[in-house]
Amino acid sequence: MEYTPFTMLTDVGWISLLIVIGSMLRRRVPVFRSLLLPSPIIAGLLGLVLGPQILGLIGLSDAMGDYTTLLIAVVFAAMPYSMQFDRSVRTGARTMWSFSTGMFLAQWGVFILLGVLLFQPVWGTEDWFGMMLPVGFVGGFGTAAAVGSSLEAAGAAGASSLGFTSATVGTLAAIVGGIIFASWGIRKGKTTELPAKLPWDLRSGYIDKVSERPSIGRATTNPSSVEPLALHVGILALTVMVAYLVNQGITSVFPDVSIPLFAMSFVIGIIGKLLLRVFRTPDYLDRDTVSSISGASTDYLIAFGIASIVPAAIADYWIPLVVLFVLGVIFCIFFCCIMAPTFFGENWVERGLFGWGWATAAVATGIALLKIVDPKLKSGTMSEYGVAYVGFAPFEIGMTIIAPIAVIAGWTLGLGAATLVLAVAILAAPWVFRWLPHHREDAPVG
Repeated sequence: MEYTPFTMLTDVGWISLLIVIGSMLRRRVPVFRSLLLPSPIIAGLLGLVLGPQILGLIGLSDAMGDYTTLLIAVVFAAMPYSMQFDRSVRTGARTMWSFSTGMFLAQWGVFILLGVLLFQPVWGTEDWFGMMLPVGFVGGFGTAAAVGSSLEAAGAAGASSLGFTSATVGTLAAIVGGIIFASWGIRKGKTTELPAKLPWDLRSGYIDKVSERPSIGRATTNPSSVEPLALHVGILALTVMVAYLVNQGITSVFPDVSIPLFAMSFVIGIIGKLLLRVFRTPDYLDRDTVSSISGASTDYLIAFGIASIVPAAIADYWIPLVVLFVLGVIFCIFFCCIMAPTFFGENWVERGLFGWGWATAAVATGIALLKIVDPKLKSGTMSEYGVAYVGFAPFEIGMTIIAPIAVIAGWTLGLGAATLVLAVAILAAPWVFRWLPHHREDAPVG
């Protein structure tokens, strides 16, 4: 079937309908409220079942994988325009940085090595197979789209399906395990607050009170000149287009060089941000508006990504996948229940629960779980993470860019070893520099 602009209209229309249905199910059906299941995940699962891969009841095209490639490029293009480069440092943030960054790198390092040293010789999988765990768990749907599309472009069939499957399983593990862990913390009285239940707007996903609905951004231009939303969308689209043209130019000169579109979009976004500063218009774009566009792109990315999973590709790996996911959950439990108490002392439950959420799914999931035990965010967990993220972001973005390049270049084993060594060094920092709670308690007064 020939692809036309109306094919894209149909695809987006079907996915939009499924997102609306997912939102209604989250609001109306108790089980979806209890699971805190995001609407895009519900939409993606419905699209997978109702789409051409299984029942064939709705006419989604074969271009869904291309949509995820473009959508993740938009997300990365938006990052430089929406990030705040804050240099402030807090004592608690140092420990949070070590815990978060160390866990992130350890998950990548351990499972890359397992993929090469265990899964490949035992089950005959590709050397990048183990990487699919952190791609979907600590990476989330965005990383699954970025790494999966890059690997498939290099000939790694099924990488995107495996990545999105991992992200979906990770999200379910995060929610189910997080609710169990939060209930235990509340029963044992280990939390800062003892809430009866989550607020309605968090459970239903809908803010009923108009007065409590937050703004999604501020206008930076007068509509008589250009609609503010059109300007912001246009800048991001221009950034991705320039990134694509730069990639095309590089490939024409160096045919063997392939740079992921999302990686180049991030670089062009940084250049765009710097140009705004050079022309003394650093506030030309509104960060909240850019973040809203990025968030919308992520929602459609998740829905399209799950709907595009190829069941046949997953079926070929079902035994090693089960082993991979079991080991992944054990890894996350270890960091949540063993490492978090060591790093955070008496206040470990809130931070451990937040860490569990984003180690298995995403930061947004971690925040949702944190609000079960800390509804007003008084524990300081988010403040510490916000500051720590300044030092963590380069590792997160860097791994997403470097990982597919390393696989294509045949450096998978080396990447796993180097990442694990770096993780151990970062996790050791609180002991070396005496950042841990008991170190601070033992410090001399005066």
